[in-house]
Amino acid sequence: MDQIVEKQWLERFMRYLQIEKGCSPHTLSNYTRDIHAFYAFMKREGLESISNVTYADLRVYLSELFEQSYARKTVSRRISSMRSFCHFLKREELIKENVFAHASLPKAEGRLPQFLYEEEMQKLFDGINGDTPLDLRDRALLELLYATGMRVSECTSIMLDHLDFSIGTVLVYGKGKKERYVPIGSYAIHALQMYISRGRPELLSKSSVPNQQLFLNYRGGALSERSYRTILTKRMDEAALYHRISPHKLRHSFATHLLNNGADLRVVQELLGHEHLSTTQVYTHVTKDRLRDVYMNHHPRA
Repeated sequence: MDQIVEKQWLERFMRYLQIEKGCSPHTLSNYTRDIHAFYAFMKREGLESISNVTYADLRVYLSELFEQSYARKTVSRRISSMRSFCHFLKREELIKENVFAHASLPKAEGRLPQFLYEEEMQKLFDGINGDTPLDLRDRALLELLYATGMRVSECTSIMLDHLDFSIGTVLVYGKGKKERYVPIGSYAIHALQMYISRGRPELLSKSSVPNQQLFLNYRGGALSERSYRTILTKRMDEAALYHRISPHKLRHSFATHLLNNGADLRVVQELLGHEHLSTTQVYTHVTKDRLRDVYMNHHPRA
């Protein structure tokens, strides 16, 4: 395939995803990476155009992914990305057939989401006991993530005026630019107010550019997604939490703790911004697992 044509097709698809579908930069990055991975496979196999790809070629690609020990979730995402890409190309009459439409996605491994117990969450918060601007920021950041269950990508887009302390809510822009208002509890509100009144002004003073982003780095600029993970790793080490933790685990903890304490599944779905209830239902398995652990550890005849 002509590389210029290949690049033009991909650019048109990216514009379609961004403008018509409202996909986030993270989603666009995944699509780009997955499509480039298949182009690399085509080059190895001597395939000049996507229109020349057959079902047999697709089976070879799938076999290659499994031989390289990619997780089923990753394989499924790569095939889904190519299916969407080729569906777009067919719609635009750039190819005649979408061979990926015939591919069956590998069944998910069914791993349960990992979460922190309430005692571990308390230990994480207790570990941030300083009073510097960065301490105030990190405490407010972790309190907000745990209080709302929002994704890190959603947290990076929170502006000052998205917070409404009078009614205790934050405006969150989710996947596909969908808006939702999420309540924030008293602990998060207190931590945020301390950061905004005392920590944030000092961070902002180090930058000459006005910034309405809620969370700032030490230079007064917007905090990046990578920085969120760095902050969490640092605070985890300080709290002596030895198992691996990620910002998304705070989202899992938020949902699990709500359900453990009797929250309605539909309410949790709305708070998480899940489009389908089936996505939220995975947390019911977690809570059942937790109930079994409690029973086995505390019932005298367990």
